[in-house]
Formats: sequence, structure tokens, C-alpha cells
Amino acid sequence: MNWNNQLAGKPVWAGGISNREAKERAAARVSGYVEDQQVIGVGSGSTAFIALEKIAERIKNEGLDVYAVPTSKEAEMNCALFGLRTTTLTAAKPDWGFDGADEVDNAGRLIKGRGGALFAEKLVMASSPKTYILVDKSKYVQKLGEKYAVPVEVDPRAVHLVETKLQEFPCVDIQLRMAAAKDGPVLTEAGNLLLEVRFQDIHDGLEKELSAIPGVIETGLFIGYPVEILTV
Repeated sequence: MNWNNQLAGKPVWAGGISNREAKERAAARVSGYVEDQQVIGVGSGSTAFIALEKIAERIKNEGLDVYAVPTSKEAEMNCALFGLRTTTLTAAKPDWGFDGADEVDNAGRLIKGRGGALFAEKLVMASSPKTYILVDKSKYVQKLGEKYAVPVEVDPRAVHLVETKLQEFPCVDIQLRMAAAKDGPVLTEAGNLLLEVRFQDIHDGLEKELSAIPGVIETGLFIGYPVEILTV
């Protein structure tokens, strides 16, 4: 039996979708990669949302047996809306995945995490042989960190320890991400805090160096993962 209420029948997407025609084309391309008996990692963002919708159409029209591994509550609820069956990383390994990004440099290095789901996003990406990153031209930067700070997800008990340790790095600024629609800080999908950190330079080893700080759960740096960038 399905829920028959207003929220159950609406997509979980807060804003409008810019450049929709181009995003539709990219989403159609991603949906063409779906094959029967696959497990697909599902990310967030406007283009990923459209891709999810088109994948669901293919599954329904062609009777495909496909499972999704959502990386956020947003993605999970939209999978339910579109009728996609979901599973978890403990039950299945993704054949491939798709997601968005906040920044992409010329080497294919990414900053992600504005939605607060970076921990699950990295788990799914690291578990997948390939992840298609759907971005428009505005997400490209000459220098990683040019537009956005690097999100660093931190266990709440370690917030002061982590900030202190971060001061040993070439940081320009460290801020606690505050919520816009609730009092206090943003809580991630995993229930942790987010520090927004700006660095003078982001070298390839920085992701691992930050992850070695006690109390750091994950970072928004995605460097060296098997991704293919699809520009909208």
C-alpha cells in the first residue's frame, strides 16, 4: 500500500532547475547506461534529480531489475517517489553511480558537500568502478577552492581539536557552517558538524592528510577517484 498524502507525491527538491534543456540531455545520456540487474549509486543535485527521473522511466518502460544506493535522504525520498527499489552498501556493490559537484578543476578533482552528504557520497563513489559527475560550465575552476571552501565533516566532540589541528595547515579561513532554517549549526546526513575551510593551495595529498586528523569523519575533497565528467 502506498502513502496517499501531499509530501509523498512531491519530489524532494528545494529550488528551480536552471539550464533545464541541457540538463535533460545529460540526464538522458546517463539513463542510457542503465542495464538489467545493475546496482546504481544515486547522488544529489538538480541534474542528478533529472537523471534519476529518466532512469526510473527506463526501468518502468523496459521492466528492468535495478536497485539504487542513495547517498542522501533527498535521493532516498526521490527514489521512493519514482518507484526505484533501494539497497545499501552492506548488501550490494554499485556497478556505477552518478552525482553532481560544487567545483571541478582541469584535472578532474572535485569539491563536494554543500548538501551535507559528503560521507555517504564518498563511500558510494569509492565503492563504484565509475561515477559520472554531472556539472554545468559554472562548476569549472582554474584552481580548486576558488569559489567554495572545503567542507570538513567533524564529530561534534572533536570540533575544537580539529580546528586546532587545521591551524597547522596553510588555511586562510575556518568557519562552522551555520543553518539557514534552524538555530545553530548544520548537521550532516550522518549527524556531524561541518567546518568550511579555505586553503592557500590544495595539493593531491591534502585529502588524506585532513582525514588523518582525529575526529575528522570526511572531507569534501574528491581527488583520484574513478570519475567521468559529463558537462551539461
